[in-house]
Amino acid sequence: MGRVFGEFKLGQRFETPGRTITEADIAGFAGITGDYNPVHTDETFARATGFGSRIAHGPMGIGIAFGLASRLDLIDGTVVALLGVTWDFRVPMRPGDTIRALIEVVETRDVKQPDHGLVGLTFIIVDETGKTLQEGSARLLMRRKQHEKARWGPVESTDSPDR
Repeated sequence: MGRVFGEFKLGQRFETPGRTITEADIAGFAGITGDYNPVHTDETFARATGFGSRIAHGPMGIGIAFGLASRLDLIDGTVVALLGVTWDFRVPMRPGDTIRALIEVVETRDVKQPDHGLVGLTFIIVDETGKTLQEGSARLLMRRKQHEKARWGPVESTDSPDR
């Protein structure tokens, strides 16, 4: 279960596990978005471009960064809404790159709704050599307490034999 608003502190930093960009990722993203630009899907075409070979879709990195944050149990079940994203694409992601996200809490503040708070995060996506591929920031509306229907995460022990 993800963290609630009060568990985020300014300056906290997180590093996600790695994830290798695969052919299936690129084909799946093209299928979901309808973006079949040949620089992503046609190696012969892509070799003739300034990229020299196929590259992953830039926006795919944003989604993967959030997925990697979920693997750290930062936001699953506790984020209410994504309020905004600002993102820069520095170096193309390519099939075979193993990426990870470096995440930092850069903003926490109260909002009008007493059961929510705003959290600002920065993301830096790096490859296996540490080179920055993408970076950006996101503002998230977070719950102040766990959702009552949440059913994952640690379970308190009980003496009941039925459990």
